[in-house]
Amino acid sequence: MSKLGIGVAAMICVATQGYASPADAAGESDARPPAVTAAVLTAGEHDFDFEIGVWKTHLTRRLRPLTGSQTWVEYNGTTTVRPVWGGAANLVELVADGPAGHFEGLSLRLYNPQTRQWGLNFSNRADGQMVAPTIGGFRDGRGEFYQQDTLGGRAIFVRFVITIRSKDAIHFEQAFSADGGKTWEVNWIADDTRAPS
Repeated sequence: MSKLGIGVAAMICVATQGYASPADAAGESDARPPAVTAAVLTAGEHDFDFEIGVWKTHLTRRLRPLTGSQTWVEYNGTTTVRPVWGGAANLVELVADGPAGHFEGLSLRLYNPQTRQWGLNFSNRADGQMVAPTIGGFRDGRGEFYQQDTLGGRAIFVRFVITIRSKDAIHFEQAFSADGGKTWEVNWIADDTRAPS
């Protein structure tokens, strides 16, 4: 995932039927959002349930994205995915090693019931910074997530795609675009296979 950008906090606001504001008590109406129903809350919060567990990861990364470079480095490691908030969030820990060195990444994925989308927040242990989340969701076994960012001072788009190949195999690709999404250059590829239990 992209190491670029700055961390962003996510907020989820849920109204309940028993809520009463001072305006209600005075007989005035306020501008509260409509109550979030249980069906909306659970509409997509289990999208990542397929990934809970431990995975063997093979990762390849382009060293200098959007420079014309064809130099890639490879890593092998382990990815561990744990549910948080009963499935409405999950925590991903990636530890990998290769000729380019040691890599540790952490992703906090948060589900927003209002938008029915996920925010994928990533941090590389090397700098300890949470980047701006890629936002999106799943359709037909494929997840697509997008963000705006900068690379070397120029504005880019980031696309992160998750493809569920089977219950024991997942494919991940990250790509950058410097032309507003007309063309994309892949810079991160990972293939996960479920570790034996």
